[in-house]
Amino acid sequence: MTAHPLARRPRSRFLPAVVLGAGLVAALTACGGDQDPDAGTNGVGRLSATKIQSRTVKAAQGADTVHVAGSVVSGGRTYKLDMRLKDDGGAGSVTTGDGTFQLLRVDEHLFLKASAAFWTHSDDGKGEHGGDTAAQKLDGKYVKVPSGDPSYKQLSTFTDKKVLLDGLLTLHGSVAKGERGTSGGVRTIELSGDKGAGGTLDVSLEGTAYPMRLERAGGAGTLRLTEWGKSFDLQEPDDADTVDYGRALPSS
Repeated sequence: MTAHPLARRPRSRFLPAVVLGAGLVAALTACGGDQDPDAGTNGVGRLSATKIQSRTVKAAQGADTVHVAGSVVSGGRTYKLDMRLKDDGGAGSVTTGDGTFQLLRVDEHLFLKASAAFWTHSDDGKGEHGGDTAAQKLDGKYVKVPSGDPSYKQLSTFTDKKVLLDGLLTLHGSVAKGERGTSGGVRTIELSGDKGAGGTLDVSLEGTAYPMRLERAGGAGTLRLTEWGKSFDLQEPDDADTVDYGRALPSS
């Protein structure tokens, strides 16, 4: 018996579709397997670790502004920073075991603002400045830090973009490339010093190769660096909100 001529039509139409589908899947699989991990990036991922480090340090030094937030361990004390920095100063907050205080520097003029509780702890309720009485007068006021005061150099470091970044962006030991990842939604590549023991630094793979996240060597803190080049206002406080202590701050 002769088969009906329409009996083979569904099969003849189906086979080419199967072949086409299989070919398309194979092509897509091949493309995915050969995908360049640096496609669509700024290309620094293709560079050597030392060249990436040089590129990111140069980018950081060339930026007008940056927002630094996180923790720094120094001299056995932990400082939590939230600072916006530019070439001629900076503003933000620092938290220590004694409490939180605000820092503001415009050129060489450095100001500190804190609560009465902070000043009471700092002065220990005693000293030439009158203890609790002086602390109440300082509550919520900007205190101008005398340039000759021992604390001026340490406090101004938190507001000095160049000094702070130079000290933070150093990786110790042999520098190597690590895994690709993200920081704040930005694609990054990791640099590590001495296999991580000397610190790790995540460098942006998008736009300018800015440093984005730093884990300091020896567990000395973790910082995020964002808002590179984002402008912000920086001006001295009004005289009505300022106390000038003269040659020295209340004794600590």
